[in-house]
Amino acid sequence: MPYFDTASAAPLHPVARQALQASLEEGWADPARLYREGRRARLLLDAAREAAAEAVGCRPDELVFTPSGTHAVHTGVAGALAGRRRVGGHLVVSAVEHSSVLHAADAHEAAGGTVAQVPVDRAGAVSASGYASALDASTALACLQSANHEVGTVQPVAEVAEVCAAAGVPLLVDAAQSLGWGPVEGGWSVLTASAHKWGGPPGVGLLAVRKGVRFSPQFPADERESGRSPGFVNLPAVVAAAASLRAVRAEAEAEAARLRTLVDRIRRRVARLVPDVEVVGDPERRLPHLVTFSCLYVDGETLLHELDRAGYSVSSGSSCTSSTLTPSHVLRAMGVLSEGNVRVSLPPGTTAQEVNGFLEVLPGVVAGVRATLGVGAPPAAAPVSDALEIDALGLRCPQPVIELARAIGTVPVGGTVTVLSDDEVARLDIPAWCTMRGHTYVGEAPRPAGVAYTVRRRV
Repeated sequence: MPYFDTASAAPLHPVARQALQASLEEGWADPARLYREGRRARLLLDAAREAAAEAVGCRPDELVFTPSGTHAVHTGVAGALAGRRRVGGHLVVSAVEHSSVLHAADAHEAAGGTVAQVPVDRAGAVSASGYASALDASTALACLQSANHEVGTVQPVAEVAEVCAAAGVPLLVDAAQSLGWGPVEGGWSVLTASAHKWGGPPGVGLLAVRKGVRFSPQFPADERESGRSPGFVNLPAVVAAAASLRAVRAEAEAEAARLRTLVDRIRRRVARLVPDVEVVGDPERRLPHLVTFSCLYVDGETLLHELDRAGYSVSSGSSCTSSTLTPSHVLRAMGVLSEGNVRVSLPPGTTAQEVNGFLEVLPGVVAGVRATLGVGAPPAAAPVSDALEIDALGLRCPQPVIELARAIGTVPVGGTVTVLSDDEVARLDIPAWCTMRGHTYVGEAPRPAGVAYTVRRRV
């Protein structure tokens, strides 16, 4: 069964498995102790730190190991903000950061700080000028992911780092999705990563803080990991994480070229094989192994279940897979279709045969899901009204858009259809539908129950 969700967690690399087994025998003692077993453990820890620092591109004494990538993010954000509290309490993040960064920003705002979000374009990329506009004299920290976790767009970290440096603001980079493919370029100040994203064991994060960056750990004092990550380090997992990072880096160039070819095939053929699909994310400046697309008139959760039944493990940023029924914050910030969203992220070793099998299965699965929702070719009918209103209250993604598609042919060109909906997803997906189908999105207006979304027919 092909596993196509390595952006969530990569399968354990063989080198990680070997290192983990070996270090369980040798690395169980306290590396802070001076007796033989402790010295042996310390040698393993020092070697792991040196290997990880080399991959990151920093000094070994600038890097510490944490219990997870999320822990590294929260520690990094809190420590950098506290270290510069005399400057001010302003934090700048992009609108498409990983939830761990946005949660840290929420906590900072709840404590009295201020947060500015830098918008992205339709490909999911920020601009250096956007960061320049958001920085001010009270900015203590800026955050930017190296590559997006949902759509794969690679961010202009080096350019943003230059803008931040000119303003005297440190830049924290979340490199969780990209570190296995190569070091992060540019003058970043703080960097975080997570081992399970590159094939290391879960439960190991990296936090690198450059020398000269003001940083004040917010945990109670601890003598381990430079006081930045308290507690006894999981040494066998740390050794396996560092060993696997070195291994995947050695394979990265060749594997990236091979997987990019397979992803290009998916990007091209999905758009041809499946009607009413939007492939999202930057087509060029992107991670080599990841592609995301959204399908009109499809319940995302059902689509993922059906693909799983067909033997393919994929994930989604679709609102329809969330218990809150709210759109993915990444897709919302990009202004692209969220319903029927599928993220395919290929692990190393994926074959062309596996990708071709997925492409053979996908059209039938999408068609089957659409059929269960009653989606078909709209009936030919003479226009019956210049303005029509549809009551879609209580209907959830993707039903309001389906109702809109059925109704648009019943008004003349230039006529309007208004959809009344209380599903938050409609705010994103109705404008996206207009873009895909060539109609004009007029706007929205609040109603006592729900919101009215108006569309003008153009074709």
